[in-house]
Amino acid sequence: MYLVTVVFQVSAEHAASFQKRVQQQAADSLTEPGCRRFDVWCDPGDSARVFLFEIYDDRAAFDAHLASFHFIVFDAEVGPWVTAKQVDTAILSAG
Repeated sequence: MYLVTVVFQVSAEHAASFQKRVQQQAADSLTEPGCRRFDVWCDPGDSARVFLFEIYDDRAAFDAHLASFHFIVFDAEVGPWVTAKQVDTAILSAG
C-alpha cells in the first residue's frame, strides 16, 4: 500500500471554497482504480488548514491519480488559493 498525507494551508478568504472543492476531489478520487481511501479533515481551530490522508494500491496508482483529468483541473483551480502545501508518502508492507 502507498500512503500519502497532504497538509494544505489556504488563504482565509478561500477556506470555505477550498473545503467544498477538496471534498469533491476526494469523491472523484475514490472512483479511481487503486485508490482505497481519501479522507479530508479540517483543523477545528483553523479553517484554512486542511489535511488529506490517502491510500493507494501502489505508487503507480498514485501516479495515475496525479495524471487524472479531475486532479489536473482541481490542482489548477485551487493552486492560487494555497499558501503552503506539505506532501509526505510512505510504503506500508504486509507483515
